[in-house]
Amino acid sequence: MTDQPQPSEGALPAKPTAASRTTLSHIMTGSDTNLLGTVHGGVIMKLVDDAAGAVAGRHSGGPAVTASMDEMVFLEPVRVGDLVHVRAQVNWTGRSSMEVGVRVMAERWNESTPAQQVGSAYLVFAAVDEEGKPRQVPPVVPETERDKRRYQEAQIRRTHRLARRRAIKELREQRVAEGIDD
Repeated sequence: MTDQPQPSEGALPAKPTAASRTTLSHIMTGSDTNLLGTVHGGVIMKLVDDAAGAVAGRHSGGPAVTASMDEMVFLEPVRVGDLVHVRAQVNWTGRSSMEVGVRVMAERWNESTPAQQVGSAYLVFAAVDEEGKPRQVPPVVPETERDKRRYQEAQIRRTHRLARRRAIKELREQRVAEGIDD
């Protein structure tokens, strides 16, 4: 495992983490609520995907599509009247994919108390061309110690995602070979 991305032949120029970092803010209203009267998790997930998509598009210099969402964690309920800030950045890049880390913060719209973290998620985006085919993305260069830690953690998550996919594929193939058709 490396601490920094390694340039390869024909690679695009690297971009620092800060180049595509963004914050999306939205005030939660009654139309965002679930049956319990708090903000619906799907509303937060959409904001997360929107912010992450903006970051992925900025970093890659064009369209990028959501490939997966890992570890969406809801830490605290979000209420009507909360001002939600969704902060996103590219943590890691591959050839055509990017992991985007997202932190969700909330504060009361009419109070001067500090925002508190209410959620987090990791999403993988694939950069695509006009025909929807994967296209190369620039490497990301972690700038701070926190960025370097996030880069290393993203590599671990990628290794786990690939191992999980491989294990599931092997299990399914084994079941088919045994004549088990579910």
